[in-house]
Amino acid sequence: MIETEALSKQFGGFTAVDHVSLHLGKGEVLALLGPNGAGKTPTVRMLSSILRPTSGSARVAGFDVVHQARQVRAAVGVLTENHGLYNRMPANDYLDFFGQIYNLNLTQRRARTHQFLEQFGLLEHARRPIGEFSKGMRQKLALARALLHNPPVLLLDEPTSAMDPESARLVRDAILDLRSDERTIIICSHNLAEAEELADQIAIIRHGRIIVLGATSALKARLLGPSEFELRLADRLNGALPPLPEGVTLTAKGDDWVRFQSQDAKQTNPLVLQSFLQHGLRVVSLQEAPRNLEQVYLQAIKE
Repeated sequence: MIETEALSKQFGGFTAVDHVSLHLGKGEVLALLGPNGAGKTPTVRMLSSILRPTSGSARVAGFDVVHQARQVRAAVGVLTENHGLYNRMPANDYLDFFGQIYNLNLTQRRARTHQFLEQFGLLEHARRPIGEFSKGMRQKLALARALLHNPPVLLLDEPTSAMDPESARLVRDAILDLRSDERTIIICSHNLAEAEELADQIAIIRHGRIIVLGATSALKARLLGPSEFELRLADRLNGALPPLPEGVTLTAKGDDWVRFQSQDAKQTNPLVLQSFLQHGLRVVSLQEAPRNLEQVYLQAIKE
């Protein structure tokens, strides 16, 4: 659904996007992460046939972004950082207007306008001018516009920015539902917890070049090392620790807890538990220590 090969964009002598290659199939969700100015926005604009690539190639939903730009624009739904909403129009008229641009008939426009206004909690505000909307309400309306023509590809730039927690949860749930509909989605976000929840694949871009690409679990293993486990005790540790089996490395300890890394948890963790119990120590819990996308991101940028 999205395929790029060495996609690049230059503005004068400045390289904004540098040989980006991506391959996404139906139903896949990619989170495109990176600091401000890393190249996320020009990448999305090239994929939506708004910017013309300087070099390389890209196809979206089977269409070339340069030679079949009209078909690409019809196949994507885009949520940009600046929404371009028409402040004097009521929300339902605004969606109906874009439905006409997307060649939806009257029945389709009415049904989908009602569907998305209701889904995003805007139905009671359907006749209000958009200029009276809060930032969160405007964000939800812009997302409804992006979904209106049922596109197979979604390009979402900060989809939950400026939203209260309840509205952000509503939008994240909507994106999860869209993923099950086999839409291909790219999300640009600074919210790493949100990206980890929504995305199958993570791409970190810096200075226009993708420096890390892969599934979150694979990136954690590659950048953060073997899984870390935490064992908590009902008793205080006095003196030396019980012996740890081969393949286990102690990483930290406290009065009533220890952390360790294991190359093969299925083999070593039962032996660790057995060793502590044999030494009369009562175990409260043994679980994998949480590792999040923020740690992966910071390590990738550091390296």
